[in-house]
Amino acid sequence: MARRSRNSGDTDRDGFIKTTRQQQQPLKERWRFLIEGNVQGVGFRQSCRQRAVDLGLSGWVRNLKDGRVEVQAEGGEIALNAMRLWCERGPSTAGVTRVLFSKMPVTGHDWFDVRS
Repeated sequence: MARRSRNSGDTDRDGFIKTTRQQQQPLKERWRFLIEGNVQGVGFRQSCRQRAVDLGLSGWVRNLKDGRVEVQAEGGEIALNAMRLWCERGPSTAGVTRVLFSKMPVTGHDWFDVRS
């Protein structure tokens, strides 16, 4: 029995199947950050939202009753690491003392909200 040949337009010189950019999507992760310190009433949430949008992340940020700020962000690992580093500093008016982080299931949302 003869072997079927692939359409020459689907392979490159080495015989590998070509992929398009649309097929190559980075793996998404969702991380949760709990930021402690002087982080409420200093513009942390708005600055956080802007940084997340700049990094192409989705998710949300909110103040907690105990004085901490909670962030849930979703996107690629590199952007999430950049967000973690930003959360460790925050805006210039904040005084971050500690950031706790954990991974969560991906939701697939494509926006970033400021919640109350």
